[in-house]
Amino acid sequence: MRDQTHYVRKITLAAILTALSLVVLWAAVLVPWGRIGLIAVAGLMPAAAVISAGPMAGGLCWAGTSLLALILLPSKDCGLLYLFFFGLYPLIKYFAERLRRLPLELVLKLAFFNAVLTVLWFGFRSIFLWSIPQAEKLGWLLYPAGNVVFLAYDYGFSKLIAFYVIRVDRSMRRGRSG
Repeated sequence: MRDQTHYVRKITLAAILTALSLVVLWAAVLVPWGRIGLIAVAGLMPAAAVISAGPMAGGLCWAGTSLLALILLPSKDCGLLYLFFFGLYPLIKYFAERLRRLPLELVLKLAFFNAVLTVLWFGFRSIFLWSIPQAEKLGWLLYPAGNVVFLAYDYGFSKLIAFYVIRVDRSMRRGRSG
């Protein structure tokens, strides 16, 4: 019986975080400014699921949100950014950082980022860059600037995860045991 309750809690948390992530993605569709920032915030939900309920819950949160976003959101670019990068990255980060070898972690994370950047640039450029006429001319800056921004994002993401672990996850665990 205890095992069943344990799994129900994990699935429930993943479902709640999926719904919250979808709400944030919906907000990203509605606002003309800060769209990428809101999509990044939606990507915090799979990270919370991984921390509080394990990588399977994080995967369920990412997959469920991605599927629902692509079906329900009127603007598919937000769903695609979440699907390919912001929602998936918490899982990549989790598995890379379990290796506990900083150089290898960085290589794996940068390889993932550059693969996603390549897919988005060559596969979906017209969806994401229609409003920036100079985007084609600045393409050579994409990878060097993108990698610097990604490393800053990864550092900030790590700080947010640490905050979540200390402030939220520990409180939730104390609440369950007490």
